[in-house]
Amino acid sequence: MAEDRLAAEEIVGIFEALAQTTRLEAYRLLLRYLPYGLPAGDIARLLAVPHNTLSTHIAHLERAGLVLGRREGRSVIYAANSSKLGHALTTVLADLGASLDDVALPGLTLAAPAFPQKRPKSAGKRVRNVLFLCSGNAARSILAEAILNREGGDRFRAFSAGGRPAERPEPIGVELLSSLGYDTRAFRSKSWKEFTKPDAPRMDFVITLCDDICEQPSGPWPRNALRAHWGVADPALVKGDDVQKRAAFMEAYRRIGARLTAFVNLPFESLDRAGLKSRLADIATMEGATEMAVNGAA
Repeated sequence: MAEDRLAAEEIVGIFEALAQTTRLEAYRLLLRYLPYGLPAGDIARLLAVPHNTLSTHIAHLERAGLVLGRREGRSVIYAANSSKLGHALTTVLADLGASLDDVALPGLTLAAPAFPQKRPKSAGKRVRNVLFLCSGNAARSILAEAILNREGGDRFRAFSAGGRPAERPEPIGVELLSSLGYDTRAFRSKSWKEFTKPDAPRMDFVITLCDDICEQPSGPWPRNALRAHWGVADPALVKGDDVQKRAAFMEAYRRIGARLTAFVNLPFESLDRAGLKSRLADIATMEGATEMAVNGAA
């Protein structure tokens, strides 16, 4: 339709805005949070970029029409305007004699963009417990526990443990979390056996993050606890100087964070067990997945 066509200059502006890693990652992150959006501070923290750097990139995305903002108190909530990208793709595809119906682009809509909505309160809904496991409970599972306890709000409680727990969490990982505003005082490396005791929290999800432990534990988890393997590379194994090691932890943080933003935004109330298991498998294959995680989800 004629009204769906955009001028060439506008299309160039849209693709130019997305042709930079941080802006692309910010847009992808906000797509996962539709229709509610995220405060600027949370975007910066989840992408592990400085606030002033993020502000510059968000402003660029706003000028291109790819992001919308709503002020809420002292914060500005940003949400992706997926219809803008949809209109750009529609225009390009129309010149090829095709349409969005000919390609699989879930999440894109040509409907009028909705302003970022407020997330409804989850009062009265059951809190879901999630246990993250890796061999040493020193790096990836600690990052996951921290992220989910913050992102999950009052809907999730995260825990972490290991098969062969280390003496303590990796200092570089703890330093990263602390720099991003997490309270790290309570973090410690511990055995998964702590969560098999009679008085331990009952787990709804048990998620392994390293290939070494994905076939374990076979311990007494509740029958209805859903299992998933989201294997990502261990940042603690990276060799090199402190700069390279910090970069590895930041990359692991981003990859785990991406999986957890997808997780917390699943429509839990409308998915049956089979559907939820399928969505967990989809998350397992996100960028940075180990070969075992991809094969296990296939």
